[in-house]
Amino acid sequence: MTFNQKGDDDYFIRLLSYLRSQFKENIVEMVPYRKSVILIKTDKNTYMLKGFHKNKRLQLQEAFTATLRKEGFFKSYLFVHPQIKDPLFFEGTYFGCMEYIPPNKIPFSFESQKNRLEGLELLEQYHFVTSSFESRYRTIIPRGSIIKKWKERGKTFSANISFLKYFVNEKFITELMDWANWSLNGMEKDRSFFINEPICVLHGDVAHHNFLRNSNGILHLIDFDLISIGPPSLDYLQYANRILPNLDWSFEKLGQFSVYEKLMGEKAFLYALAFPADIFREWNRLIREGSYRDQNKYNQVMDLTVGQFYPRKKFIDTLKKKIN
Repeated sequence: MTFNQKGDDDYFIRLLSYLRSQFKENIVEMVPYRKSVILIKTDKNTYMLKGFHKNKRLQLQEAFTATLRKEGFFKSYLFVHPQIKDPLFFEGTYFGCMEYIPPNKIPFSFESQKNRLEGLELLEQYHFVTSSFESRYRTIIPRGSIIKKWKERGKTFSANISFLKYFVNEKFITELMDWANWSLNGMEKDRSFFINEPICVLHGDVAHHNFLRNSNGILHLIDFDLISIGPPSLDYLQYANRILPNLDWSFEKLGQFSVYEKLMGEKAFLYALAFPADIFREWNRLIREGSYRDQNKYNQVMDLTVGQFYPRKKFIDTLKKKIN
């Protein structure tokens, strides 16, 4: 057993013993990446195991990835069913087996323009395919509501401010809250844009680690835990938020992508680009988990908040001028 995941050694040893008792193939290696994501090599195949707290969640993921493949989106994984004695259920977790996608030697990141463009094109393909079958999932997965979600995130961030002041200068915090309020007020005024757009199944987490280039150089989209029903612009908002630091927070560089060139004519989308969703998310998580004690995580969030503050401020000033 190879450990990529620190800690929980006893848990993984018990899990390995359990999996060996269930698989009819001989397990020769197990590599835990997280407690719920584990690579399994047998004498015949390689699988990725993914854990879910509810069997319904596992069944939804199995059905959704199967529908994606059936409807013509091949750049992802399928759940597979190796010979096992019983459905995999271990210490409160239901495990599903996924196809293993051999990764490229060079990990995918948003640092290169080629990758940013390729990721966006893959996301467009995904939206095109899911728009053809989203009606089948309307009663199964939630409707994406960006305004409600961001209001809740902002409320949590606001509740953490007294603690945040130990780490971040108050003037930065005040400006962040001003950006958030301006953004939400504008989105509320022009909310018809998000309501009237055509809808699809949103991915919901378009971070770089959910794009996987395989050993043959083909880019795949993975991890559909946060799927919801909504307009594609909600995924594009999140994607923009992820790539803007690599674009030096340049309004002009973002507009060079054809998807954003069209969206930048919409006031509601411009208002939404100003919301500091990434900063709020990371501070809320850091405080909730107490991981501000982890120097690497702390440094990353401080760079996001303070290191990128002035380029982001310039970007938001540009948004305000465009709207006015």
